[in-house]
Amino acid sequence: MRVGTQAGPSLAEVPETAEQAEALGYDFLTSGETSQNAFFPLVLAAEHTRRVELRTSIALAFARSPMDTAYMAWDLQRLSNGRFALGLGSQVRGHVVRRFGMEWSPPAARMREYLAALRSIWSCWQTGEKLDVSTRHYSMNLMPPAFDPGPLPEPRVKLYLAAVNPRMLQVAGELCDGVLLHSFNTPEYTKRVALPNLEIGAARAGRTLRDLDVSGGGFIVTGGSEEEIDANVRATKERIAFYASTRSYSPVMAAHGWQDTAERLYRMSIDGKWSSMAGEITDEMLAAFAVVGNYDNVVARAKARYASYATSISFDMPVRTPEDEERLRHMVCELRST
Repeated sequence: MRVGTQAGPSLAEVPETAEQAEALGYDFLTSGETSQNAFFPLVLAAEHTRRVELRTSIALAFARSPMDTAYMAWDLQRLSNGRFALGLGSQVRGHVVRRFGMEWSPPAARMREYLAALRSIWSCWQTGEKLDVSTRHYSMNLMPPAFDPGPLPEPRVKLYLAAVNPRMLQVAGELCDGVLLHSFNTPEYTKRVALPNLEIGAARAGRTLRDLDVSGGGFIVTGGSEEEIDANVRATKERIAFYASTRSYSPVMAAHGWQDTAERLYRMSIDGKWSSMAGEITDEMLAAFAVVGNYDNVVARAKARYASYATSISFDMPVRTPEDEERLRHMVCELRST
């Protein structure tokens, strides 16, 4: 099992955390797109590492043109000497329309076009073939030499796709190197929905699940003391409540018969009752969405949860002392041996 961690909580901290992560034996570094751009941290990480894969997890596809994304991915692939992986996600309608001011359309069909456009652009730059993208949402046929960045020694940018619902899971299985299972995910939903639909998509491309990197799903909650674990449990319940209030993710709650809770959380979010929402998440729900344990048992519990299907997971803990660093090194090593 490959193990990853975040590139850094802030741009200023990326060089140090990236170097430390590589020294600790991590396989990949990730950078997400919530309150900052997903690509910028990986530019710094590329400069300060030599081995680890650098992955956006995730960059928002529908907030930008495929051409814009293609340029940034190509730049990072060149800078990192072939270590970049592009993890994309669609985001939900409210954010695409109301936060980014972009048009919304059925996301799985549009993502299929987006991925095809990326590959056409990269092929144009690598081989010199004429750019000719003509789909429902994207039309691109202009690439003058002055705007062509040219070929790369390592041109194959791996593509990952964040997916929750069946159609997007099928697109990931058919067209991508890997799938980024959402943190808002449970073993039951993985078994009943995620894996079967990934398999359907993979079969369309003449592949099996063994050809995919299946990354994570769910939360890992740990700490060095009961107080720290309790604080992280509260924070995780807040995140679960936030995701459960989003109607696009309601099938995950429905898989466990928790539709009433999902609807209640949705109404609370509309009413702005964000601070009260975590109280709706029961310990049973927490156990379904998260692996919870102390530093002595959390690795064994994570292995028991993920070993049957995941080929990579994200795992981290605060490093405050040399003892913490050595403990984390052993934990990463043990997870990688799975």
